[in-house]
Amino acid sequence: MWDFEHPPLNTQLAARYHLDWMLPSECAERLATGTAEIGLVPIAALAINPEVRILPGCTIASKGNVRSLLLVRRARQPIHTLRSVAADTASRTTVTYARILFHKWGNPHVPFVPMAADLDAMLERADAAIVIGDPALLALEEKANRVERTGEELIYHDLAAEWRAETGLPFVSAVWGARLDGSALERAAEDFISSRDHGLAHMDALVDEWSARLPVPAETIHTYLSSNIHYTLDDECIEGMRGFFRMAAEAGVLPAYDPEIAAVAV
Repeated sequence: MWDFEHPPLNTQLAARYHLDWMLPSECAERLATGTAEIGLVPIAALAINPEVRILPGCTIASKGNVRSLLLVRRARQPIHTLRSVAADTASRTTVTYARILFHKWGNPHVPFVPMAADLDAMLERADAAIVIGDPALLALEEKANRVERTGEELIYHDLAAEWRAETGLPFVSAVWGARLDGSALERAAEDFISSRDHGLAHMDALVDEWSARLPVPAETIHTYLSSNIHYTLDDECIEGMRGFFRMAAEAGVLPAYDPEIAAVAV
């Protein structure tokens, strides 16, 4: 979103786009109801609203460790013996990935309990917890302190790395969904791809901005933004999405869906 928030192009883009800020799940709902034309949506939402097009070029994905998507369990309990998982309610897509992984880990019927992202509270109620986004980054930073505080040894599974190890595919979290076609779709794709590229070119400025917002070291934020997250919807990510939807349908956690992605240079 660099160009949408920073000069010199933010004024020009403001004449073409009206921005509202909300959770990705709300973006998906707005697209589904037709009250928005473009939105950053968790990919699981596409299977529920197949009429939404995928804006080509940009994504939020990971091809290795992502750091911000964690399954945390007690070290004394192997994954195949877990009886319950407290799941951060912020992301249906991450929970869908986790359900597929639990099928592969031999524990396909473990119940998921929706909870707010509070690791201590989640582990009081369930055998393991899925934490997402800033709470996951903070949980990793507090890892050593928590052992000292509780005396409990935990294992932190990076879900993107686990997905890669099990499937060989990248972990694609979100894409830009659109209710556009033809030249309007191509113009929007060009604007978002350009903004992505300019953001990558201003990585140090982004790190400075986010270091002021999160109690996480600047070095960690730099690694997260520059290495952990992959921003280009390339052929590998497209195949990753197709693999995700195929396995989600086979596991019975999403309806069958084959993403259609327009051909625009990334």
